[in-house]
Formats: sequence, C-alpha cells, structure tokens
Amino acid sequence: MTSNPALTGTGVAGPAVIHANLTAANLVAHALRRGEGRLSADGAFMAVTGQHTGRSVQDKFVVDDPEVRDAIWWGKINQPMPPAKFAGFSGKVRTWLGQQPELFTQDLYAGADPAHRIRVRLVTTNAWHALFARNMFIRPPKADLDGFAPDFTILHAPELDASPEEDGCRTSTCIALSFAKRVICIAGTSYAGEIKKSIFTVMNWLLPDRGVLPMHCSANVGKAGDAALFFGLSGTGKTTLSSDPERALVGDDEHGWSDGGIFNFEGGCYAKVIKLSKEAEPQIWDASHRFGAVLENVIGDEDGNLDLDDNRLTENTRSCYPIEFIPNTVADGRAGKPKTVVMLTADAFGVLPPIAKLTPAQAMYHFLSGYTARVAGTEKGLGKEPQATFSTCFGAPFLPRHPEVYGRMLADRIARDGAQVWLVNTGWTGGAYGTGKRMSIQHTRALLRAALDGSLAKAEFVRDPFFGLMMPKAVPGIPSAVLNPRETWADKDAYDRQAKHLVSLFEKNFETFAGAVDEDVKAAAIRAAA
Repeated sequence: MTSNPALTGTGVAGPAVIHANLTAANLVAHALRRGEGRLSADGAFMAVTGQHTGRSVQDKFVVDDPEVRDAIWWGKINQPMPPAKFAGFSGKVRTWLGQQPELFTQDLYAGADPAHRIRVRLVTTNAWHALFARNMFIRPPKADLDGFAPDFTILHAPELDASPEEDGCRTSTCIALSFAKRVICIAGTSYAGEIKKSIFTVMNWLLPDRGVLPMHCSANVGKAGDAALFFGLSGTGKTTLSSDPERALVGDDEHGWSDGGIFNFEGGCYAKVIKLSKEAEPQIWDASHRFGAVLENVIGDEDGNLDLDDNRLTENTRSCYPIEFIPNTVADGRAGKPKTVVMLTADAFGVLPPIAKLTPAQAMYHFLSGYTARVAGTEKGLGKEPQATFSTCFGAPFLPRHPEVYGRMLADRIARDGAQVWLVNTGWTGGAYGTGKRMSIQHTRALLRAALDGSLAKAEFVRDPFFGLMMPKAVPGIPSAVLNPRETWADKDAYDRQAKHLVSLFEKNFETFAGAVDEDVKAAAIRAAA
C-alpha cells in the first residue's frame, strides 16, 4: 500500500505520479497536456463528457448497510446495493485507480460553517475533474491541508465500466454511496455533476442529525443583514431572482439552516448556460468567459469562440466557476437567520397567483409538493398541455432520508426563527401556456422587493378559494387584477376548471405524505384541495 499522504485512507495503492491539491492554473496545464479538452477564446476549459451529459439517476445506489437501513428513503431515488456487492465494486474501483499512470487528488470542504462542514477527498484520473471539484467546493487554506483526514472520500473512475452481473448495478455506469464506509464510488460516467451531487446527498444525510436543515436553494442577504432563501426547480427563476444588485449572494444552490443562521455548502457555482445571454445574465456570462471556469459540453468554433445557443451535444450545457467570479458575494458564505423564504414555481397552467403568503403548515405542504409545470412541447407555439412536475423538497433526487424529515425541520425553523414564507409564481397569467402570457419579470421583482423589505406582509389579503392561498389585494405599482389570477382570465369558467384540475394533481401527488404529516399540514392540504 502506498505511503503517499494524498491517498491516505482511500484504500488506493497509488501510481508513481500523484498530483495533490494543484492550483487551477496547474490543473488546466495538465488537462491540456493530457488532451482532456481545450481552451475557449477567453481561457475557460472546455470538456466534452461523451455519452453522459447529465446525471444518471437510475444508476445511483445507496449501500444497504445495517447501520443506516431503517432511516433511508428507499425506492427509485435511493436504490439499495448489498454491502457485499459494494465491497466488490469499491475494490474494483480502487484497484483500477491504482493501475493508472497518474492520479489527481483534491482535499476540500463542504459547508462554509466550520461547525458543520465535512472534509472531502477526491481521487480522480482527470485534471479537469479535479478542477471542477476545486471550483465547486470550498478550498481550505494551505495550513489546513497538513494532516488533512477526509470525512468522505470520492473514488472517481469515469473511464472504468461497471458490470451489472458482478457489481449488482443496472448498466456500465454506477454511482454508489456508502454512508457507513464514508465512501462514494463513481464509474462509467464523465459528467462532473455526479461529484457535486454525491456530496450534497451526503450533507442531506448528515446534517439533520445535527439539527441543521439541508436545503436545495439559493440565498442572498440585504444590507441590513436580512437573509432570504429561494427554493425552486429548473426554469422557475431561482438564479435570476436571487441575483440582485442590492443584495449580496450567499450561494446559488445548496445551503444549511442552523441555530446560527444559514451557510453555503459550496465554494462555486454550476450554472446551466444553454441560450445564456450577456444581457439577461451578465454575471454568469462574464464568469463563464474567463480562465479558471470549466465548461461542460459547450460548443465553440476552431478559435474557441463559444456558441451558447448550440445544443447539438445536450440542452444541459454547464459552466462551473468559483463563487468569487461573481461580484457582490458574501466572502465567508454565511448569513444570519432568514427573514424571508421564497418558494418559486413556474405555473404553466396559469392559475396560481403571482405571490401569496403561506402559513407554516402551508409552507410545509408546498415544500413537500415541490411543484412547477413545464410545457410538453419544445417548440414555441405548439400549445400543448402543461405537464405538472413535483419534486419533493425541491430536490427529491438528493434526499437520502424520508421527505417528511426535511419538511418537519423546515416548519420548525420557520416557526422558531419567525421567517415569512411566500409562494411566487413566475409562470403564466391570463390563461395557460398557449393562451396566456408569461408573468412580467418587472412585476415579480417588485413583489419580491415588497416581500423582502417587509411591507407586503402588512397588506390586506384575500383567500383564494381553490388553494387556500392568501393573496394581497393591492400592492403599489402593480395592477390589482394581476394579483388575483382569476381576474386575468377572459373566460372565468375556464379558469375554474383549470384551477380544479391543478388542485387534483396536487391532491394526488400528496397522497404519499398523508399518513406521515401532522394534522395542521393535513388541514392545509385539505384547504388546498377544496
């Protein structure tokens, strides 16, 4: 077994050449030397991930260790792998890594709060994957690297094919996580998002036992120290709305909520950049056009000039960069207890109000629901029926515990810390997709400003008869008809039918939680389904 400290505790008998904790510049140099990709015209590193251009959801496994078995939310998201199979698979990965001519390691933190952070060691075959991890996680000061002992180790073997017969997996791709052994093995996929999300899953497992709520959300903070959280699935405006020149960004994707406040899990951003424009998202644009960023499956010409509209490889083109590439961020990734919690949805059915105030019970209901709606057709103007999407806690693929664990923690945090919760619809108004129009971004921003400064909570509210939501009757600068979605529809009967339809979808989705939530949340569900 190697005595190289960069591989201590990994079980990998390393090769002669191990590149430990290299800087971004050195990692880029090695990636170019090894032919792992090329540079854009602005110096960003461009990588192509091959067959896998997104997460392999059906190839993710959690080891069925006796120590954790009863607490895991088993099912399609957390598929069990027998401990014996994991022992064989992880042994195969370690052996394969040890046979490579060179390896790259990075020692990093997940969690900006020292009281709740974990130490992560990545062992990988590729310099660009090491750069991705260095961008994505928190980089410790040099002094912390002496004697660094990882809490979790990622053994990353993207070129190794797993064997369904030998390893108990589904295909040649396998992502297996053992909470008991504190090891993650990734094989058969070069998509870097697997590295990021495996550690998010770990944080979602560890933190509830410490009384910390892990969350899939963005966060920012105002000049008065008033923190806000933004939950929302893809396409709801989470990144856009949390990026506010008047407020500092804490982080754009993963956070914890503890007794001391909120903290970012990460040290970087992983932005979807398909059809990204400099006018609409100047901060992400600038961050993606500079040395040190990693671009996944982004197309460029022979000189490296990017074409962010080109989706020939995937719609899921990505840019990964350190959070300091974004101006006006919170340097230590921490803020106080949130004053405001925003749950975003893009309702393509066109029946939810642009903003509504939620009780703690309603907040838990909508948190467990994790609703948005997308348009079935991909071509503009097809007018196909919207498709409802429910992703519990706005992050179902990354939840190792039962969803109600996180739902109860959210309700408790809201109650104890006095946060006001708002449901914000960035979707359609005046009709469903194909008939109505997209909610005005100016109206959404104005409503959010009023929610964040506390003035909206003092407004007069009226109850929506379908979902039991409390809608403001009047907001300065916003047409009153906009605030009540039914008033924006020319055909009121059509609105009623559409609202009842969406209520039925909520009701059906929530059936899985009906026996696991408290009576007040059930009552909120009943009101929503009335």
